[in-house]
Amino acid sequence: MKKTNDLITVFTMPTCPNCPKVKAMCEEVAKEIGMNFRVVDIKSDLFEGLMYQVMETPSIALNDETLFFGEAPTKAQLVKELKLHVK
Repeated sequence: MKKTNDLITVFTMPTCPNCPKVKAMCEEVAKEIGMNFRVVDIKSDLFEGLMYQVMETPSIALNDETLFFGEAPTKAQLVKELKLHVK
């Protein structure tokens, strides 16, 4: 798929048991859809987490909008939400 300027951000913490799985899934989906991807460890970058109103991990944002707060969506749920919010 064509590369876009859209950005998927996954907010994680080292002690989060669901974060590695969600991080890997988001990276895979980003590659499939052609989006940019990054990970923010809110333990070391709390300010960024607060900008997105993240209080729990894993959380997933698309560009400047947080789509999932403290939950591990399925791949199908993630793709559906991304497609709904992509400009």
